[in-house]
Amino acid sequence: MSKGKAARVQGTHSHGPLPACVEGFTRLQHSVTQIIDGSTLIGAADSQAAIEQPYEDNILSSVVAPQEDDLTIVIPDSVASADPETDLASALPEAETTVPVSAFAAFGLRRELLDGLAAIGFEEPSPIQKAAIPELMLGRDLVGQAQTGTGKTAAFGLPLLERLDAGQRTPQVLVLTPTRELAMQVAEAFNSYAACMKGVKVLPIYGGADFRDQIQHLRRGVQIVVGTPGRVMDHMRQGTLDLSGLRSLVLDEADEMLRMGFIDDVKWVLEQLPAERQVVLFSATMPSEIRRISQNYLKDPAEVTIRQKAADGRRIRQRHLVVNGPQKLEALERVLEAEGSEGVIIFARTKAITLTVAESLEQHGYDVAVLNGDVPQTQRERTIERLRDGRVNVLVATDVAARGLDVDRIGLVINYDIPFDGEAYVHRIGRTGRAGRSGEAILFLTPRERRFLGGLERAVNQPIEAMEVPGNASINQHRLDRLRQKLTTALQQPVCNPEERALLAEILQRVAQEQSCSPDQLALAALELGLGSKPLLLQGEERWGQSRPGAPTRERDRDRGDRERGGDRRPFNDRSQERGEDGPEDNMERFRIEVGWRDRVKPGNIVGAIANESGLAGRSIGKIRIFDAHSTVDLPKGMPEDVFADLRRLRVMNKELQISRLGS
Repeated sequence: MSKGKAARVQGTHSHGPLPACVEGFTRLQHSVTQIIDGSTLIGAADSQAAIEQPYEDNILSSVVAPQEDDLTIVIPDSVASADPETDLASALPEAETTVPVSAFAAFGLRRELLDGLAAIGFEEPSPIQKAAIPELMLGRDLVGQAQTGTGKTAAFGLPLLERLDAGQRTPQVLVLTPTRELAMQVAEAFNSYAACMKGVKVLPIYGGADFRDQIQHLRRGVQIVVGTPGRVMDHMRQGTLDLSGLRSLVLDEADEMLRMGFIDDVKWVLEQLPAERQVVLFSATMPSEIRRISQNYLKDPAEVTIRQKAADGRRIRQRHLVVNGPQKLEALERVLEAEGSEGVIIFARTKAITLTVAESLEQHGYDVAVLNGDVPQTQRERTIERLRDGRVNVLVATDVAARGLDVDRIGLVINYDIPFDGEAYVHRIGRTGRAGRSGEAILFLTPRERRFLGGLERAVNQPIEAMEVPGNASINQHRLDRLRQKLTTALQQPVCNPEERALLAEILQRVAQEQSCSPDQLALAALELGLGSKPLLLQGEERWGQSRPGAPTRERDRDRGDRERGGDRRPFNDRSQERGEDGPEDNMERFRIEVGWRDRVKPGNIVGAIANESGLAGRSIGKIRIFDAHSTVDLPKGMPEDVFADLRRLRVMNKELQISRLGS
């Protein structure tokens, strides 16, 4: 090792003590605010002091060279007895070879974890991991704010696995997630990180899965439990989940749990845990309620905030098109023809719309699947796996069903129905452009919905450019390009085995002799046969993007809507204002539902039921007032009639909502 080049020391227990000459290493730096990869990390000030504390007994196992050297020097046991004054380079045997080392080694992770990370291709920690892992390795509580897709799971998973005791058969780590999809995703990530660690058991528990099977796994012993709040509470109340030995609790996507009405459940779980435990809270946003939880239940937490670089948000190209409601299905088919990617998610507002869209696309030959609240859990898992491995290319989903969905091959997100708020839009388009890839997002707007475009642009802090519904020329060019690509792929990567190819060649040769045709004529006939009854090119009149006589303008559309609503009507909540109550916000309407205190209903029950049925994000649901026999709830204006009809039949606490507009 040349002089002047410092080395970092990674502490494990596989070798004996080293001579004092290796004490001149450079330790990992961590300050209050630092810039890493263009992202701002806001951390805690005392990490440096903790990292610089003396190593007990000088037990060191390896020296990791600076990153530019990209090597690991393994210190054999024979070096432990060397003269302390001897130069380290001369003490090492010349035959010692160097091997590449992951940048994660600088955190002091055990060898089994590093091997597991190498197996899944993790080489360089992300900004959130650089900031959070050192804090969590020290056992500190932590509040982290970062968007989805930034590597949060590894940021808390790796240090918690490092501190895990595989000999303890009761849960040491509990991770709460808002959805079962995210619970499965986090559990799968833990399993991949710990693939080389012996005896580590991870169990996802969530509603919709067999309760008795979960009990059996818990009895056999697990160290890590990942679950949704409701199912975790069920196990705790029945005594099947023993958290007396719990060391760490993680609240993942805490703001989503707040929006979905689970925050009271989260507080209940927190109050049942041992007094001495580590609490980790990750959230994309920090509403006041989440901030209060961090203040009440976390002890002197480190705070880490990741602000994405401007370029990160630009990886997703965002466009919008305006189309009348009855033409949306035809416009969708044209968009898929011209913009189709290897993996597509189409977001619809209700379960009924997902089925209508999927049936239409199936008729046009697409491999399509549906994900909504009616799909059983086992089928949901199979659907996501089929999407991940390419057996399904188009997924039609509601917001609630697609939460936590993480599939790298998604190249295009289509908002078939406009989301109710900016955060829901950000969540939707975040399904593409994952892990540094580029992606496309297209938003469908009806003429009346154009006024919401500005709010969505503010949410993503960039313009959403306009586009036209693809015309025949664009679709035809895409079809020709796709056919040419398929032919090229078939030549380079034959799909038939050699015997079948020989038979096909024999058939071609025989037909060519019988018909006295050229190879070009034969190839054309084969292509036409492959096309079947579907024409290669679109023909016919195009009306997209053209102003037709009598077509409603924005002004006429608004005037007609006013007339349909009875002209200059009074503010819809006048009666409540006359009683001295606060009316809803300008963009909200107040509704009455026929459940109240006597039905033992809670705000969380109402929020969860409405969000699941309508596709609304919980944050879009406004004030809720519960009375003895009824309740009122504020919802965004402009709710479609089909959504309103579905909510009217919705049941909460085994009683129909019978929702109605207050004052109607």
